Amino acid sequence: MRRLLLSALILLLHFGVQAQQYQDEIRKSIFFGGGSYFVDEVQIDELYHWLDSVPNLLEKYDIHLISHTDPIGGKEYNEWLSKMRSEAVQQIILNRGDISERKITIKDWGLDNPVYSNTSYGGMQMNRRVDVILYPIIF
Repeated sequence: MRRLLLSALILLLHFGVQAQQYQDEIRKSIFFGGGSYFVDEVQIDELYHWLDSVPNLLEKYDIHLISHTDPIGGKEYNEWLSKMRSEAVQQIILNRGDISERKITIKDWGLDNPVYSNTSYGGMQMNRRVDVILYPIIF
């Protein structure tokens, strides 16, 4: 019984610490049409407004761009598309003029590691995105 309680406590602590690590991240998703890496003006404006709303952005956060696709078109095509999407979002951020390329890290998942189910149209739509994630800088 004690061993079971100890195991449960360890699991709770582990997941509690893990939840704390992710709790401080700030996230915004940019969505794309099928086969597209075009970002419309509305999403660009929303991204700029979102970035402007973060106090001390450059001093307190690193910027990560995590790109995803749906599985349509195969692995090689989706690797290319994922890269094009993250580069499009990176260029939009750089066009602001106040954020250096060194501040941005990119991970292109392509069709690997989907967050949403690709068995439905809605899930595939949600996987056509770049997540802009602000991770706190730990001193």
